[in-house]
Amino acid sequence: MSLEGTDVGLLSPGRAGSPAEAATGDTAFLRAMLDAEAALTRAQATVGLAPSGAATAVSAAADAGRFDVRDLALRARSGGNPVIPLVADLTAAVPADAAPYVHRGATSQDIMDTAMMLVARRTLDLILADLTRTQTALARLARQHRDTVMPGRTLTQHAVPTTFGLKAAGWRSLVLDARDRVRPVRDALPAQLGGAAGTLAAFGAYARGARPPGAFAADAALGAGLVSAYADHLGLVEPALPWHTLRTPVADIASVLAFTAGALGKAATDILTLSRTELAELSEGAGGGSSAMPHKANPVRSTLVAAAARRAPALAATLHASMAAEDERPAGAWHAEWEALRDLLRTVGGASLHAAELTENLRVHPEAMREHLGLTDGLIVSERLTAELTPLLGRARAKEVLTSAARRTRDEGRSLAQVLADEPGLAGMSAVDLTELTDPTRYTGSAGTLTDRALERR
Repeated sequence: MSLEGTDVGLLSPGRAGSPAEAATGDTAFLRAMLDAEAALTRAQATVGLAPSGAATAVSAAADAGRFDVRDLALRARSGGNPVIPLVADLTAAVPADAAPYVHRGATSQDIMDTAMMLVARRTLDLILADLTRTQTALARLARQHRDTVMPGRTLTQHAVPTTFGLKAAGWRSLVLDARDRVRPVRDALPAQLGGAAGTLAAFGAYARGARPPGAFAADAALGAGLVSAYADHLGLVEPALPWHTLRTPVADIASVLAFTAGALGKAATDILTLSRTELAELSEGAGGGSSAMPHKANPVRSTLVAAAARRAPALAATLHASMAAEDERPAGAWHAEWEALRDLLRTVGGASLHAAELTENLRVHPEAMREHLGLTDGLIVSERLTAELTPLLGRARAKEVLTSAARRTRDEGRSLAQVLADEPGLAGMSAVDLTELTDPTRYTGSAGTLTDRALERR
């Protein structure tokens, strides 16, 4: 079979081969649409709108392997969505007595929106499993390196010492924030059923049958019961209203996925920086190779996660923009969601898998961290010295002395302790232990306590 013209992930190493890719592929969407169609007929049978035999027949025919995805895609061009040709093929695939009950009373958006929720739920399950792996790995790193001192950096420069344990605990906190946002969205994903314009009118019309005209109260109760049964058959939440143009579910998915990508991207970006050759404080367990430079072990997992973090916000923006949808079914806004949602799910799904593999195999190099603490010959603790010298010299004089000492440290190639020891005019310095005060490993503040507190979160 020729794959020409088929997207097999050649330009998408971030998601190629991942479970999220399979969960969001064309076949997965086809399966979800068929699940929605089968559930609709079963729900109608549940409330007496269809014979049980029809529900059985439609469910049996709703097998994705019986349908040609490419053919459906090409035929979708004429009607603007793939549900229309799918309904035709599904109707042809069932016995004649079941055919009238295929898709009866529904509209294409009912099926498409419900399929999107099914695909999203299945993919979010995968993402949540990866987030659990990632937070577990980061908790282990935070515990192991609770007291591993390293330079803290602000605006790319050394600031004050910190610990790698606190850094890993911070990454984990973001991952848990993502988990705590994804879970309620996944658990609240609703089915969609409203009919042509969100009134459920057709279902009442089919049910009316021999009942006298004007039996609208019975129709209303039947519609509500049908939606409940439909959601129950799908394992989705019953919506309060049809949401054809009330796109909260889609916007919620967009928001939590963009946040998750950013949360994972923070850790990846830090790891990329700290794995630079001239730093080498961290390294990936299995770096990638280069096509031209045999010596390289590139931080590929971090790179792919960081790439996802850059892509996700734009995809989420498309979904948020589609909230401004006119009438009871928009022209274009709804259609714009399909590819953006799929791309966002698989982008973040791929990133979450890479993040789990990255953190589970991350290598920490404390010796490099310790070496870098000494790069500024003690200046990394100038904040501490300011606080210690201010009571002796006054704030202005202490700042003046330390500014001068910092300049001399850089110019003379001596340590800050050595420079301060012979700094003229430092009355009272005999009471100060410069060796202890300029030791960066003794100036980590509450890093250990903060790490412990962060690790209490489950």
